Amino acid sequence: MSSLRLSSSSSSPSCSARLLRSSPTSAFVMPSRLPMTPARALRFAPLRTKFSSFPRIYAFSSNDIKVGSNIEVDGAPWRVLEFLHVKPGKGAAFVRTKVRNYITGNTVEKTFRAGSTIQEANIAKETKQFTYKDGTQFVFMDLSTYEETRLTEAEIGEKKKWLKEGMDCNILFWNGRVIDFELPIIVKLTVVDVDPGLRGDTAQGGSKPATLDTGAVVNVPLFVNTGEEILVDTRTGQYTSRA
Repeated sequence: MSSLRLSSSSSSPSCSARLLRSSPTSAFVMPSRLPMTPARALRFAPLRTKFSSFPRIYAFSSNDIKVGSNIEVDGAPWRVLEFLHVKPGKGAAFVRTKVRNYITGNTVEKTFRAGSTIQEANIAKETKQFTYKDGTQFVFMDLSTYEETRLTEAEIGEKKKWLKEGMDCNILFWNGRVIDFELPIIVKLTVVDVDPGLRGDTAQGGSKPATLDTGAVVNVPLFVNTGEEILVDTRTGQYTSRA
């Protein structure tokens, strides 16, 4: 009887509840409510894009100057044409440069103390195709956006004698302003007027002036005839070879 009573008491609801609370598996029972931690607000820095209205400032040491460097001095952009590091026997070292003003075209000499900080001109370069001439303006087009850029004859200068429709050129911008444009180093042009070559003429046999389809005149070998295509170096204006 005592065992029967013991069995009866173990099956009572209160005992079962006590056993459930003390059971090891009770640790896995999810409580009905968990303490909540207040969420922290996330803060993101504003995204800067290339269209930002805040200009970026670049700077480098005068010791890093090299030919082709773009620097900003006295509020104007300059291109370094020559440079020389000088360390005199007495006094501080310095860097002597010859620079060209992108806007005026003037070339001057400027000297910088060695190790001094120089602001780099923020010059952007975009490739555009010369499409046509509209009056006195030369029209260049970005083939990806179809955006047009127009340059005047004064801005083109002497480079127009090498410029031909369909030619890809580099337009240089400084603070949103066009300051220069670069031709391809080698261009292919057609001879439209030249004295006829003679039998036996060779590349070493002298030269003669030839008028090209852009209006430029260059000296070509005696064997070159009208209608031929030639290659010209736009930096020197000299004939290099037949196309």
